[in-house]
Amino acid sequence: MESFSLILAIVVVTALAFDFTNGFHDTANAMATTISTGALKPKIAVTMSAALNLVGAFLSVEVANTISKGLVDENGIRPEVIFAALVGAILWNLVTWLVGLPSSSSHALMGGLIGATVASAGFGAVHGDVLVTKVLLPAVAAPLVAGLAATLATRLSYALSKNAEDEATRKGYRAGQIASAGLVSLAHGTNDAQKTMGIITLALIAGGSIAPGSNPPTWVILSAGLAIALGTYIGGWRIIRTMGKGLTDLQPQQGFAAQTSAATAILASSHLGFSLSTTHVVSGSVIGAGLGRKGGTVRWSTATRMVIAWLLTLPAAALVGALAESVTDLGDWGTAAVAVFLVAASATIWKLSRREVVDSGNVNDTATGEPAGVVTTAIAAVTPPPAGTVTDGLTATIPSPAAPATDPAATV
Repeated sequence: MESFSLILAIVVVTALAFDFTNGFHDTANAMATTISTGALKPKIAVTMSAALNLVGAFLSVEVANTISKGLVDENGIRPEVIFAALVGAILWNLVTWLVGLPSSSSHALMGGLIGATVASAGFGAVHGDVLVTKVLLPAVAAPLVAGLAATLATRLSYALSKNAEDEATRKGYRAGQIASAGLVSLAHGTNDAQKTMGIITLALIAGGSIAPGSNPPTWVILSAGLAIALGTYIGGWRIIRTMGKGLTDLQPQQGFAAQTSAATAILASSHLGFSLSTTHVVSGSVIGAGLGRKGGTVRWSTATRMVIAWLLTLPAAALVGALAESVTDLGDWGTAAVAVFLVAASATIWKLSRREVVDSGNVNDTATGEPAGVVTTAIAAVTPPPAGTVTDGLTATIPSPAAPATDPAATV
């Protein structure tokens, strides 16, 4: 095994902690729709997803190589820089998990890495062409492509099952949804677990433990796969609730279409080495599935909050990463101070989450409702006419049963 310094060991442990948060933050990507439609029980769903995440981690290293070899200049990057990057990524993951927003763990990691690298070595150490072609452009294109594919797949699914018996159709699509959810989990392992592999490999190169340009060692692949699988098994129930119930109300046909479209996009991007956000892809496909069903609705207020979180992810994580790097640059005591801050902030966020616990028992209890619009509010404000009132030009007030028959209040 490679020789380790103390700081390098701290970086590896922190990277695996990020991988763990990535797991529970992104469990919703694979299993939210399956849980919300009742295709699988919550605990069974996350167990299945965790196992397939681990398998997926061994299928490819293309995304890991994009991060370790392409995004930033390996020369001059110290392990402390990578530690600072991970601090920014972990804190953003925890904050968005606390409020139940499906944001991109991938972009949090790359935002933290970019911010810490710029603070340490300047803008020239970031490869802008790789950032644009393999991070930013896929971030814009992926949810649009997945959403369009899911819309078309949903319409096709309903068209094919139009004359089928309803109960048999639901059972069939639920079975298909389980298979497609497994495919998404496998795809998530091939894409997201590799990001941690890439960051650990970059740290090993920066620490002089392995040669520049090396692929991730086997122990890195295994540890990253186990960390993300454990995080997935824990289950990010807050985000599962938002993804499964907050965006739209899904039927089995829609869940199957959404997950199949998402898995296809994620696997294709992993093969090409694009560091794609699985959150963006799955969110886009869920919205597309909502639009694809006749009479289906999308809760655009929730979608808008998600998009705002997406836009903030890179710059917010970059800012925290840059600040953390500025402190670690002061020496060992600065690195220790950042580590203490990370632990304290994480503990505080966890304590805040205990005020309203969301778990496997209540993940489907409530949905995030769409605020009433102007028209809905106006209609609700109109008082309906009394039960005995006729509005076709004649008005009659019917006496109550207790009133005498000669009550002068009876008029026509």
